Amino acid sequence: MKILYFAALATIFSCSESAEDNCFVNSRDEIYGKYEEQKPYTVQQILNEKPAYLEIINLKKYRDFKKDSTAAHTYDQEYDENFKKKETDFKLFDEKFSKQFWYIARQQVGNVLYALGNNNLGYWLLKIENNKPSAYFLGLSFSHYYFNKIQQQPIIQGEYLQIEGSLVKIIKVGGLPGYDDYSAMEDGKLFKIKIKDLMKDTDKDGYNNIFEKSMGLNPDDKDTDGDGINDFDDMNPMYKSGKNKFTRLYELLLLNNGYGEADQRKRNYSFMVYESGCDYFHQVSPEFRVLFIPEDKRKQTAYTRVTEITDGSISRIQKNAENPGIFYIYESGSSSSNDYSAEYKNGKWEIQWVGGIVI
Repeated sequence: MKILYFAALATIFSCSESAEDNCFVNSRDEIYGKYEEQKPYTVQQILNEKPAYLEIINLKKYRDFKKDSTAAHTYDQEYDENFKKKETDFKLFDEKFSKQFWYIARQQVGNVLYALGNNNLGYWLLKIENNKPSAYFLGLSFSHYYFNKIQQQPIIQGEYLQIEGSLVKIIKVGGLPGYDDYSAMEDGKLFKIKIKDLMKDTDKDGYNNIFEKSMGLNPDDKDTDGDGINDFDDMNPMYKSGKNKFTRLYELLLLNNGYGEADQRKRNYSFMVYESGCDYFHQVSPEFRVLFIPEDKRKQTAYTRVTEITDGSISRIQKNAENPGIFYIYESGSSSSNDYSAEYKNGKWEIQWVGGIVI
């Protein structure tokens, strides 16, 4: 069994009562709560809970979900030509945004370039003006809103962003763990948002209000966690970083989960997202950007409550009743999991891989 040694900070803070409650368990059974599959929203539920800034228009002529989604997964000459065209059309966006997005549509208005894009967090409007890139989060869950890969109308029309698409639900694909697919509920929609509403950034931190409200950041304070670092530049904008051995343990496990690019500080719109209530996990000082979602759905935002944006999980820490100096911790992704034991010796963590599953 291979043993990995990691240097760790020697400063040890005493556990607060909340950290003890939220970060430690006595058995593995306590780590994973009872799984409850969420029922898909109905069309009426989506309409009832849609953001106030969103207008939805029913189109008489439209490209339906089946045709659009099938074409996106069918390799033929048309697909090949569209792929090559996108590589050319979006080359500048890749350069300016460090390849943080996939692209749907592009438009030039005067000297301003716009693109509709998406990443693991959701949909964005991208803008390049005077060689400066900016991105504006739409706050429309891909669990409910599907944007056509081929937009037949301009995405910028006067003072509005407008997008053709459908209202959808996500369905589980049998035999393929971690893989989801879409099913259309209503086709022929035009989703409209006033550009000035989309671009509103009250605290001038670089993230639009919709993004901060969707992710649980403070749209009225450019430094949500009060650590002196602007949210846009903060690798952990939700919580102040701390220095104790258990936070260091989480930091070491995060190294296995991060993006491969060298300079993550320039990738302001790329986040790894974890669902956790552990104070020690919250206090990490990571090499890449992280966001946290509360485990209690009642404390989640309207966006994160209905949108699966986590990239995996790192568990709470399991104590060892027979040996108090040894702990167990587990990480998992969509189709795999890893189990570790960890022991703190001479100011550093000694971590052993003790098992795992690949589906």
